[in-house]
Amino acid sequence: MTELFVRTATGLLLVAAALLTAVLGGTVFAVFVAAVATAMFYEWTRLVRGRGAVWYASGFLYALIPALALLWIRERDAHGLELLIWVFIVTWSTDIGAYFAGRRFGRRKLAPAISPGKTVEGLYGGIAAATLLGGAWALATGLGVALLALAPVLAVAAQAGDLFESGMKRRAGVKDSGTWLPGHGGVLDRLDGLVPVAVLTAAAQLLGLT
Repeated sequence: MTELFVRTATGLLLVAAALLTAVLGGTVFAVFVAAVATAMFYEWTRLVRGRGAVWYASGFLYALIPALALLWIRERDAHGLELLIWVFIVTWSTDIGAYFAGRRFGRRKLAPAISPGKTVEGLYGGIAAATLLGGAWALATGLGVALLALAPVLAVAAQAGDLFESGMKRRAGVKDSGTWLPGHGGVLDRLDGLVPVAVLTAAAQLLGLT
């Protein structure tokens, strides 16, 4: 069984779980988000073990704020589900676009001291995928043209979130934040890009930009 097959199968299960609970909304989605946030905080505590109370408190906020942002986006108004799915699409397409563009065209290292495997070409691929797929969803669902401009910005934010978590792991001396997800590592490994995308989308919504 190849690594790509395992990674893809696990990814599809995660996508299905996220979309199903998002569609159901309400208590089901809230419980799902709370469970994921709890797993994120647990993995964070393992990465910062021995660093002091400030790091633990930071991890609590790191897990809590995006969880609240996702719940806010979903329940804010009648278009909450569509906007939440847009958040997922931008995050997922950034990750997938960066992965395949990096494997196929990657030459220049993006941040070799933090994550040697990431490339500039991968970043461009992630931005392109997020812009195209996020833009298509925004236009198809009538979410507004503002999201066309926001998608590439959040793709960069997603990559920054990925690099931040990579830096955390490098400092902790571990390859993955956990072993929960075959082919992906831990929950933080899978959601590091979603954290900034969710928070920034909720902020844009609060400011009336979406």
